[in-house]
Amino acid sequence: MLNGSLFVLVILVAIIAGIVIGFILKQLFAAKKIKSSESLAARIVEESKKEAETIKKEAILQVKENLLKMKADFDRETKDKKSDLDSLEKRIRSKEENLDKRIDVLEQKEKSIDEREKTIVNKETAIEEKHHKLDNILKEQKEKLERIAGISSEEAKKILIQSMEADAKLDAALIVRKIEDEAKFTADRKSREIIAYAIQRYAGDFVAENTVSAVNLPSEEMKGRIIGREGRNIRAIEAATGIDLIVDDTPEAVVLSSFDPIRREVARISLERLIQDGRIHPGRIEEIVKKVKVEVDQIIRETGEKASFDVGVHDIHPDIINMLGSLKYRTSYSQNVLQHSMDVAYLTGMMAAELKMNVKEAKRAGLLHDIGKAIDHKVEGTHAAIGADYAKRFGENPRIVQAIATHHDDGRNNTLLGVLVQAADTLSAARPGARREMLATYVKRLEELEKIAQSFSGVDKCFAIQAGREIRILVENEKISDNDAVMLCKDVIKKIEAELTYPGQIKVTVIRETRVSDYAK
Repeated sequence: MLNGSLFVLVILVAIIAGIVIGFILKQLFAAKKIKSSESLAARIVEESKKEAETIKKEAILQVKENLLKMKADFDRETKDKKSDLDSLEKRIRSKEENLDKRIDVLEQKEKSIDEREKTIVNKETAIEEKHHKLDNILKEQKEKLERIAGISSEEAKKILIQSMEADAKLDAALIVRKIEDEAKFTADRKSREIIAYAIQRYAGDFVAENTVSAVNLPSEEMKGRIIGREGRNIRAIEAATGIDLIVDDTPEAVVLSSFDPIRREVARISLERLIQDGRIHPGRIEEIVKKVKVEVDQIIRETGEKASFDVGVHDIHPDIINMLGSLKYRTSYSQNVLQHSMDVAYLTGMMAAELKMNVKEAKRAGLLHDIGKAIDHKVEGTHAAIGADYAKRFGENPRIVQAIATHHDDGRNNTLLGVLVQAADTLSAARPGARREMLATYVKRLEELEKIAQSFSGVDKCFAIQAGREIRILVENEKISDNDAVMLCKDVIKKIEAELTYPGQIKVTVIRETRVSDYAK
């Protein structure tokens, strides 16, 4: 039992000793750690002081650099301002010198003006003295003339006034007579114009028939194909043919409008071919129009040959045959010129037979008397003079040439053959409704409109459309730029206003386009 208590006591003593030793060791470790921390803190404080000193030095250096830089900037600005002030001072000095010079010049001018004024005053005084002397001389001369003539100045004035009154009355009478004649002429011309306009309005159906053509369509859908996307097809047709294509509410039909019947015929045949073919696009349109133009030229040649054969006139030059055939598509005073020429040939032949003259020669002169109308819109001069010139150029008999040239003369200097042609021409036209000069004047105006546009350099094609209210001009894009096109439009407008008489207004459109073509192989 005692051993057991002793063992317990030993254990307790060991435990207490361990606790004491652990506490002592803990205190030792804590003391050591505190010392180490103090050393570390001292080192950190020392390093902080050094770093603060370094930062302070750097800050001082930076401040010094900034001060030096500010000083340099200030010196530079001061120098620039000083330079500006110096230049300004120089300019002010220069202006002061100029002002001084101007003041000197003005003073000199003032002196000169004063001298001139004195001179002018002296001259005025001298002139007044001369005037006074002249008045005295005139008075003396007047008194001498009165003594020589034996009448006073008042009586002379009366005689002069009476003479002037007689002359004035004579001049006034002449002016009044001239005004009366002009009034009568103007009234007569105005009345004729009123009658002509009335007849023309009454003959509206005929004019429409001779300036438009209608093309029937298989369906309404075809109108859209003719117009094309964004109107490109209809523009291509109008550009290639020079006609105005009207697509309106007319069921299954479109209208072709142009003053030139040959263009209208080419457009009509081309459009019918395109409708039959079904392929309607700009490239195909140009191809068809070119082919149709060749075909129409062939028709013109064949028509001329047939007309000469029917009349019985042979051995005509091929160029004259072509001119004769083209008359099929032209009208004059509402008559078809080719049919009119054939009528004149028949009538001239009949009259020549009655007079025992050469019938073949008479028919030849009658058939060819109006060939000038085939090209009178392209060549300056009357159709009689143009036709005679071409007949002579292509080897026609001088008697034929003379008859063509004089078939509109008064007959006093004409030959017998020319008189027969003139009579036959009058007989062919002398029927009700044959004379409609307004249509011929209208066509001539459109031809002159195209001629004005064609006179400018760089113009490729030009077409009068919309009954002469618009002209479209296609230019060569290699020669005419966009700016040149604007100036060309203005120049054409000025020339139309200066040279052409027309009702209302005319729209001028200049078209310049660029095309690129190639072939897929």
